[in-house]
Amino acid sequence: MNCELLATCSALGYLEEETYHREPDCLESVKDLIRYLRHEDDTRDIRQQLGAGRILQNDLLPLVVQHHQDRALFDACIRLMVNLTQPARLCFGKVPDDPAFRHHFLQVESCLQAYKEAFANEKLFGVLSEKLYTLLQLDWEQRQEEDNLLIERILLLVRNVLHVPADPSEEKSLDDDASLHDKLLWAIHMSGMDDLIKFLASSPSEHQWSMHILEVISLLFREQTPEQLASTGQARSAREKDKDSQELEILRQRELAEKRSRSLQRGNRHSRFGGCYVVQGLKSIGDSDVIYHRGLQNFKDYSHDCGKAVRRVPKRRQAARESQGKRRSALNVRLFLKEFCTDFLQNCYNSLMYQVKDGLIRERAQQHDETYYLWALSFFMGFNRSLHFQPELVSETVSIRTFHYIEQNLTNYYEMMVTDRREASAWARRMHLALKAYQELLMTVNEMDRSKDKNIQESARIIKSNIFYLMEFREIFLALLRRFDETRQPRSFLQDLVETTHLFLRMLERFCKGRNHLLVQKKKVQRRRESKSKKRQGGAHKESSPEDLEEAWQAVYQELRAVGSKLSESVLEGAVPFDAASEIPLEDQRAEAMVRIQDTLLFKQGPEALGLLRAAREVWPEGDVFGSPDLEQEEELELLKQILFANLPRPPAPEPEEEEAREEEEAEEEELESVRVSETEFNFLDYIKRFANAKILKPYVQLLKSYHQNSVHTNHCIVRMLHRIAYELKMEPLLFQLSVFCLFNRILGDPAAPVAYKELVTFAKFVLSRFFTLAAQNDKAYVELLFWKNVGAVREMTEGYRKPGEEDSAGSKKRVTWTEEEEEELRQLYMQHCKAEDADVIDSLLPRLQNPHRTRRQVANHLVQMGLVHSIKDLKKERKGKGTHIVVWTEEQELELQTLFEEFRDSADVLGSIMKFITAKRSKPRLVEKLLSLGLVSDRKELYKKRRGRAAGKPSGMTEEEFFTELGAEPHQELSWEEEEEEEEEESEGEESKEKRERARGEGRRRAGGADSSVQKLLHKLRQEGVSSPLLWLQHCLNRTAADREEDGQAQPVPLVPLTEDNEDAMENKHFQRLLKKLGIRAPASEQESFWRIPATLTPAQLRDSASSLCLSEGAPPGGSEEEEEEEEEAPPGGSEEEGEQGAEQRAGALRALLLARKRKRAHPDTAGTEMESPAQPVKPALDSESESDSETSREPERRAARKQAAKRSRVLDSDEEEEEGSEKSSPMDLGGRDPNSDAEERTAPTKRRRHRIEDDDED
Repeated sequence: MNCELLATCSALGYLEEETYHREPDCLESVKDLIRYLRHEDDTRDIRQQLGAGRILQNDLLPLVVQHHQDRALFDACIRLMVNLTQPARLCFGKVPDDPAFRHHFLQVESCLQAYKEAFANEKLFGVLSEKLYTLLQLDWEQRQEEDNLLIERILLLVRNVLHVPADPSEEKSLDDDASLHDKLLWAIHMSGMDDLIKFLASSPSEHQWSMHILEVISLLFREQTPEQLASTGQARSAREKDKDSQELEILRQRELAEKRSRSLQRGNRHSRFGGCYVVQGLKSIGDSDVIYHRGLQNFKDYSHDCGKAVRRVPKRRQAARESQGKRRSALNVRLFLKEFCTDFLQNCYNSLMYQVKDGLIRERAQQHDETYYLWALSFFMGFNRSLHFQPELVSETVSIRTFHYIEQNLTNYYEMMVTDRREASAWARRMHLALKAYQELLMTVNEMDRSKDKNIQESARIIKSNIFYLMEFREIFLALLRRFDETRQPRSFLQDLVETTHLFLRMLERFCKGRNHLLVQKKKVQRRRESKSKKRQGGAHKESSPEDLEEAWQAVYQELRAVGSKLSESVLEGAVPFDAASEIPLEDQRAEAMVRIQDTLLFKQGPEALGLLRAAREVWPEGDVFGSPDLEQEEELELLKQILFANLPRPPAPEPEEEEAREEEEAEEEELESVRVSETEFNFLDYIKRFANAKILKPYVQLLKSYHQNSVHTNHCIVRMLHRIAYELKMEPLLFQLSVFCLFNRILGDPAAPVAYKELVTFAKFVLSRFFTLAAQNDKAYVELLFWKNVGAVREMTEGYRKPGEEDSAGSKKRVTWTEEEEEELRQLYMQHCKAEDADVIDSLLPRLQNPHRTRRQVANHLVQMGLVHSIKDLKKERKGKGTHIVVWTEEQELELQTLFEEFRDSADVLGSIMKFITAKRSKPRLVEKLLSLGLVSDRKELYKKRRGRAAGKPSGMTEEEFFTELGAEPHQELSWEEEEEEEEEESEGEESKEKRERARGEGRRRAGGADSSVQKLLHKLRQEGVSSPLLWLQHCLNRTAADREEDGQAQPVPLVPLTEDNEDAMENKHFQRLLKKLGIRAPASEQESFWRIPATLTPAQLRDSASSLCLSEGAPPGGSEEEEEEEEEAPPGGSEEEGEQGAEQRAGALRALLLARKRKRAHPDTAGTEMESPAQPVKPALDSESESDSETSREPERRAARKQAAKRSRVLDSDEEEEEGSEKSSPMDLGGRDPNSDAEERTAPTKRRRHRIEDDDED
């Protein structure tokens, strides 16, 4: 021992006979030991030295027993003992793999086992109980923080001592003998500590200790089983006596069989020469026969493996080890534990389990504490069921929520066992605990179902209906059996799993009896992204024949008659006849709802179709299209029949290009719709068919191999499952496997089998007889013994094998057969058309065959089978490519792409607009890749189509009549001349191509980006508002960005970050924002962006031009009229490249101005309006509505020329500007309506409009 540690231990005191004399600095020495333990190394050397010196046994325990009046010393000693007794696994984190650390781990564990023996002292637990009782008597107001810490440390000390594992080398006691753990339990009982534990578990004011109490209780019953504990103190039942006598009879029969075999092996006279024989027909290593050197009586045990060394199994393939076994404690210990369980169930169980579950859900517990909850659930519910079943004592844990909680933990434990391979054994143990809890819940519900109380039976029926309805509870056993791994899960887990599956199937079978139509939940996982070919095939609707429609209607009619008028809640919730997120208006979706009802009927889904019909009737009640609300059931059925047989118009199948474009846009939506929940009628036999799988049968056969170790009930569960598959499903060939037959041979050769395993013997004989019957008909059955089989192989074994390439025809089970005449005809036709280069061979053969029902696939397969074609791939159609397939981008094409992107970047469909006007046609994926490579977008999500509530295909702009109708006014006849001019304008420009118009518009926008008059007006207005320093800051940012791009040679979007308060206010100014748009600076594209950005497409020359335009020119007008200024605010500039959402708002503003001008004209009929095409053109007097008809003929050429010039300059409807030569400022015009500065979010294709310039003659 370390000298300093030894000196500290010597300063504690000394033990003289039965009295311990402490030193004056005893308290400081205890604190020093705590300090040493805090700084020990990874080998836990301090802990080992203190354990070797027996400090706890000789010093600490006497101090606690004899000097417990000293509160400070008592607290320090308890704190030190809690540290010393903590589990070795907790000290090292896990069981070390390194041999050196493994040695230290075992040393610490041996010290703990010595501590446990010392703690088996009634006086010690008497002191602890007395101290704990004194602390619990204090009210919460009087209890200090130190008192709560001491209570927790005492509970932790009891937990640590109970947690110490038994030493198998020292404890070799038999059942009913007192082990070290039993002595410790007896000391706890005699000291009254168990009563304090029950008080803490039942008291509502002490719920903070609930997790500690549950952990202590689980360690108290660590070696017990609930069935043994419940039967303690009772007379043995006749069933137990019969079981013991049966076990003795099995042992007796085996002993007699061994005696008989030994007597047959020995001869009456001893022979020194055993004999030497040649076994004819059995070859040895060479070509000669085997020479056998033993007596003939031993030849039946001969094998080529005799004498070979046993092959070592790798560690990763070894079977998982069983957990610690159970033993029967001494009788007095079992009696007090039984009494403890009875009191705990009556007073503590429900309240404690509620507090623990609440802490687990709210994550107030430590990691893996839910295992104690699972253990307590299975143990105490099993004890209650075995003693005197009283469901009210365990009502807290008998619920659907408990089933769901355990199912979630089972799934989580399995996933962690697969992923966390280092801790796979620990996760497997936790998984076993969850399975035991699930099994006990099912047993309790089954016991409730057999109760005589009607209320208890009804509760059990409700629980069972919920369990059997949900898909998760039915699928859990299939998943666990299919994923069983013997290297990670022990045999006891498989045994409990087989027994639980048997119980679940028996309960389900009993529940299904007497219920003809049992509806259960069904979840179908849909593919997130289907292939293009499937999508195209699914888009086209196949016409159904009258016979098919009649067959579908009969099936739907029978189903609806059986269900009745009442539909389940899940069907009603899933019946949504319209798509709220669709761009199509609700009224236009009525036809689609009718088509959906017809499709549902075609798929023979009667309740879903009826639910859709009723939901559509509520959404579209007008006209009684979907029937009146007071329809009877027969009338609804007749309406459904009319819908089914009606020839409804269907939308055309989407083009492949459109489907390809939507793939990326709908990816996220498809993920949300990947799981579809529906209801279906449950069939118990169909559910059993899912167990007819080799992966599920293998665990059953593996457990059956240890039939002599299994209980009678376990063997019955195995045979019952195999009997369901072999007899009820008629799939006995699934068991035709060599390993199964070897196992049957062992069972039939067991001398105790006729007495103990009658059920196994009967089943084995049944399977073997069926095999030999099949082998007489199928000579390949012996070869099939080498393989595990699926359902398809079983059908081939019993019905006959099919030839390669032979397939079932669609919709029938008959195999495709070819006669000799048909084969000869196919051979001749193929030889005639196989050399055709351009034509497809199969398409040439199909119309020339005499049998018109042959499909393309059947012909191709038979050509391969006949040897005329090497592979079916040689006969596939060559798909003709679409488009030009240009993969090389020229500089002109890249420039064109950048121009189009900047023009349409804020539109609703960026890619669609670009593909419409780009010269070199390419697919959308290629355009997306090129935009990403050019750095125009950083994420492909920016190119997704923006969702809007507007109907698809409807133009965003409004005609004047629509505008007046929306305002509630009637359109006037004076506007008809505008419509005529629009038609003439369209006719005059019909010869121009779209490409020229778009390029002209782009050039006009780029020219408008310079220092035009609108920029000067905005600058003048901003300077009047005092926004001068932000303009200088903006000019500096543009110059600096231009210099950086010239220096680096690269261009990236640069954010404008305002750092001063003046700049921040300017960025929120509407005039300043319009100035930024005119200069080509982009607004924040989404919620994730906060700042305006200088686009990467602006060259340094353009940036310098924009910066120079920020200087107010001398010739700039001092300011326009107020009316002009408001109209300038009304319409965003048409020349900015970044302004994509201007069209709709500008047209609306122009029409508002036109409406107000009309009102003024009607109020002042003497005034005359003027029309201007642009500020640069001379002002021409415009005719009012009265004088227009007189001068229409004379002004027609001038108008047409003006319209042509205006159309070439700009296609965008500019803001309405009213000017009058020589007039002063006019009164501001009240435009009304929406905010003139609000930008439309959707950019649509530009429509042809002419500019309107209205002059108000009301002013002086």
